[in-house]
Amino acid sequence: MIQTDILIIGAGPTGLFAVFEAGLLKLRCHLIDALVQPGGQCTEIYPKKPIYDIPGFPEILAGDLVDNLMEQCKQFEPGFTLGERAETIEKQADGSFVVTTNKGTVHRAKVIAIAGGLGSFEPRKPLIDRIGFFESKGVSYAIKDPEFYRNKNVVIAGGGDSALDWSIFLATIASKVTLIHRRNEFRGALDSVEKVQRLKKDGLINLITPAEVVELEGSDRLEAVLVKQEANEPLRLIADAFIPLFGLTPKLGSIADWGLEIEKNAIKVNNTLDYQTNIPGVFAIGDVNTYPGKMKLILCGFHEATLMCQSAYKIIHPNKKSIFKYTTVSGVDGFDGTRKEAPKSVVKSID
Repeated sequence: MIQTDILIIGAGPTGLFAVFEAGLLKLRCHLIDALVQPGGQCTEIYPKKPIYDIPGFPEILAGDLVDNLMEQCKQFEPGFTLGERAETIEKQADGSFVVTTNKGTVHRAKVIAIAGGLGSFEPRKPLIDRIGFFESKGVSYAIKDPEFYRNKNVVIAGGGDSALDWSIFLATIASKVTLIHRRNEFRGALDSVEKVQRLKKDGLINLITPAEVVELEGSDRLEAVLVKQEANEPLRLIADAFIPLFGLTPKLGSIADWGLEIEKNAIKVNNTLDYQTNIPGVFAIGDVNTYPGKMKLILCGFHEATLMCQSAYKIIHPNKKSIFKYTTVSGVDGFDGTRKEAPKSVVKSID
C-alpha cells in the first residue's frame, strides 16, 4: 500500500504545482494519472503549443511548462502511479481514504485532491463519411509535433482558440494552411482572430467562412478535402492533413460514482474557502471543478491548489498551526536536504 499525506488524482499542471505548495508545508504527495507520463493535456495533446497567459512567461510551450513544474516540485520527492486510473475510494474509520486503481494499486492518504483537468476525454469528431478510415492517415484531432506538418498542405477546421492558434503557428511551417469555420465569427481570443486576418491579408493563411468540410478523398491516405460554402459548388482542396479542432468531450469516469456533487460534468466545490467538495477531506482543483465565476485557466488552478494545501495541512495536522512564509524571505527546504536561500538583499529590505 502506498501511503502519503495528500493523494493527487491528476498529474497535469495544477496537480504538479500542488506538490510544490504542499512541500512548502512539509506535506508529501503522491499522484495518480491514467496517462503514462506527467503533464496532462499539455503533454498528451499539445506539448508544442505556445501558452501566453502564464505569469512571468510572455510565451511558453506547454511541454516546457510541464518540464519546469517537474523541476520545481522534484525537491519534494513526489511519488507517481502512472498509466492507471483511480477507480474506487473508501473512507476509513480514522478519517483517511483508500483509493484503488483499475490495476489494483492501493493508496492511502488523509486528503484527496482531484486535479483531473477535464477528466478522461475524447475529441469531438465531425460527421464525415470515412473519417475513421483516414485517422492516422492524414486526419488528426490534435497536434503533438508541429514539425510533422512542415512543407505540407494543412486544412484546419474549427472556430475556437486551438484552431486559431495552430493556424497561426503552422502558417510559418506548412506549405499552405487553410482554416475553415462554419461561421464568420470566431469563439477565440480577439487578438488571435486579428492575427489570422492579418495572415490572410499577407497570403499566409487561406481563410474560408462560412463553410465546412463535407468529404474526404484518397486511396491509402488523405489526398484532398471537399469544402461546402453556402450555395456554391463544393471546393476541392489538395490536403496532406486535415485537423478538425472542435474541442473535447470530457468524462469524469469512475470519479463520477464517488458520491461527489456533480454539475455539468464538473465537481462542485466551496470556493469561498478552499475548494473542498461535499465530502470533507476531498478537494477538487483546476478544470475539473466548478463554482460561480469559475474560469478554466491554468493560473486559476495554481491559485486553487495553493488554498487547498493550506486547508489540507489543518486536516493532516489538526493540533498544529501552519505559519505562512514568503519564499523570498524563508527560502525553500527540499525533502532531499537541499536548501534554496532567499537573497540577503531581499531579506534585509523586508526586515
